[in-house]
Amino acid sequence: MAITITAFERSPDRGKGLARDMRVRWALEEAGRPYDVRLLSFKAMREPAHLGLQPFGQIPTYEEGDLALFESGAIVFHIAERHGGLLPDDANARARAVAWMFAALDTVEPPIFDRSLVRILERDEPWYEQRLRFLENSIRKRLGDLSRHLGDADWLDGAFSAGDLLMVTVLRRLQGSDILEEYPNLLAYVARGEARPAYKRAFDAQLAVFAASKA
Repeated sequence: MAITITAFERSPDRGKGLARDMRVRWALEEAGRPYDVRLLSFKAMREPAHLGLQPFGQIPTYEEGDLALFESGAIVFHIAERHGGLLPDDANARARAVAWMFAALDTVEPPIFDRSLVRILERDEPWYEQRLRFLENSIRKRLGDLSRHLGDADWLDGAFSAGDLLMVTVLRRLQGSDILEEYPNLLAYVARGEARPAYKRAFDAQLAVFAASKA
């Protein structure tokens, strides 16, 4: 059955591969699954047709036959469960990979995402510097723990998994900041993820949408 995902018609990340459909694209490329993309305007994301798929009016969504999913983590997990290459065969290693998926989205991502919003939306507020300092301290705590765990390994727990896929997409939000550069092994970890052929195909596909929107 054909797979269709949704993505921004005009992504606010300006082609940097930060929008969350990137995670789903990458997972599908790793799994070797073809997919179609339905591009949505911000107006269309609030219309009943899309809200029926995504109650919060966000992207991405995933449709395959009579299955419709929302939330990028849940979609990546579904793809990983159904297709090889993203979760280990060993039951214990598989459980650990799933734990890293949750860690990426529930532990590491929140202060990183909040930092990006604060820098855009609260820069002129009197509490801006204090709020930003708090978030950056929280990020450094998480990255320090993550860096110690990773050490000199290539991936978080043996072979590359969906846990790494999600963690790399989370850490990419810090690229160009001084924060990520404080952890050379995490910089190298992100670079390894970006060097994967499946990542490059997904990134190029998302970038092409941005390029088309400018034409």
